[in-house]
Amino acid sequence: MRADPLAGSAPPARRWLLLEHPGPWRIDAVAGSGIDPGVLSTLVKKAGAATRILLIRRPGRIDRRAARRWILSGLDTATVTGGWRDDQDLLAAADALIAASPPPDSPEPLILVCTHGVHDVCCALRGRPVAVELASRWPEHVWECSHIGGDRFAPNVVVLPDGFYYGDLDPASALDTVEAHLAGTVRPDRLRGMARYLPPVQAAAIAAYERYGPLSPSDVIVRATEHIGPHHGHGSETIVDLVIEPQQRMVRVRILSIRRPDAQLTCRAARETPATEYRIIDMSLR
Repeated sequence: MRADPLAGSAPPARRWLLLEHPGPWRIDAVAGSGIDPGVLSTLVKKAGAATRILLIRRPGRIDRRAARRWILSGLDTATVTGGWRDDQDLLAAADALIAASPPPDSPEPLILVCTHGVHDVCCALRGRPVAVELASRWPEHVWECSHIGGDRFAPNVVVLPDGFYYGDLDPASALDTVEAHLAGTVRPDRLRGMARYLPPVQAAAIAAYERYGPLSPSDVIVRATEHIGPHHGHGSETIVDLVIEPQQRMVRVRILSIRRPDAQLTCRAARETPATEYRIIDMSLR
């Protein structure tokens, strides 16, 4: 109802560790997964601040007796997978977290759809039909996942390893958006942001996709950023210099961070909290 802008709402991350788990998922899905606390502690320690740990499962009916998978996917590394039946098997994932492996030229995509209904019922009600639709097109690449942030933008989809977050979807628009992304064209009208950048920088890049598109996920390059004022707080300004690769254009974008009024941002929220809008105040060629 508030129609909060999507731009700049992707939580920053560099890697994602995905643990196949049939559920049920608790509010804090990973901590409540039942995985041995010692194993979880090792995973969290080796993941560090730049790696997000999520639970995943296939859409539809699940065979709870089948072996599970773990997947490590990231912006600067190859995708690594393994199987697990016992919690101790996940220590192989912990080893993968500290091993360096260069990314391939054409990595296989992973498509995550948030369906974490215990965290926010909208994610399940809106996300599951999207997951089913996408899985009918890409059955080997689509997973339901636990909370990824931005419940008010549900259904939410993350395309890995690019780290592009899309929101405010439905089954038809999700299919069109993901199909375009995988074919090399970003749909900025549904784009929440790119996890490799901080929120105001995401907003600047999205503005470039809107003005100079159609463009591919790799066509907008951030060359420099400058922050003025309180760090990402109300009234702060961010200056972002971009390169639009196909046209070899240099673009400077100025973004103003504006704190929106407090509101109940999710169905489960116990209190009202603020959200930040990243408003483009100038965009010019350099």
